[in-house]
Amino acid sequence: MSDSATVTPTGRLAGRTALITGATRGIGLAIAREYARQGADLMLAATNEVRLDEVAAELAQFGTRIETAALDVADRDSCFAVAAKARERLGPVDVLINNAGVYIAKPFLEYTFAEYDRVQQVNLNGVFHLMQAVLPDMVQRGYGKVVNIASTAGKWGSRNQSAYNVAKHGVVGMTRCVALEMAPHGITVNAICPGLVQTDLLDGFQDVHAGLGSTTPQTVHDDLVSRVPIRRFLDPTECGHLAVYLGSAESDGMTGQSILLDGGMLMI
Repeated sequence: MSDSATVTPTGRLAGRTALITGATRGIGLAIAREYARQGADLMLAATNEVRLDEVAAELAQFGTRIETAALDVADRDSCFAVAAKARERLGPVDVLINNAGVYIAKPFLEYTFAEYDRVQQVNLNGVFHLMQAVLPDMVQRGYGKVVNIASTAGKWGSRNQSAYNVAKHGVVGMTRCVALEMAPHGITVNAICPGLVQTDLLDGFQDVHAGLGSTTPQTVHDDLVSRVPIRRFLDPTECGHLAVYLGSAESDGMTGQSILLDGGMLMI
């Protein structure tokens, strides 16, 4: 745990507690940084305990309370245990960020069921588990925010990643349904649908799809950039900024939305 007696947290999220999964890399790390910068107390969850400690040490500079927990979101009991730990150490969770995910790319007929199931267990069922773990407290208090990290893959079809697309379509659908049920309780539930974001996952995507297409990672990279009207990949921090908005009082009137953050790739 990192705590500072010399810095008083301020910012758009000051006084709020957020539980962020997949918080040690990529989009999740960018969100954790922006949330700490904006004054939120954090429960950071991920599978890599060493990286969790490193991230907690980095974010200590912002003076917020930070707790960490090793978590595989596919484990339902562990999800409830982490939610309980957040409540015990930091108080009730005000904002849940469901970001943890895995990616396996293959032609549909080459997926094993174990591979397909693993993607669903992490990317879809993990969202289900954590919302059920956190929402009862939010209902009791009459306020809360859920931000699910989906994808443009939850909005359209694409080759060689059907398992991933199925999971992200499910996250979009679950976001809409839970938003309807939670609206009378003062709880908003929204999703961010990032496009091509410069992370290690995107690096792996390029390598895998180069192999599937018998081409080079650079060719895949150039093709991907050509699909983005702004002609660049997004920076993870841009996702962090949107997540701050969705976790703050500024977005109290927005719920059930799946917001594309993709440089104009999909205008739907």
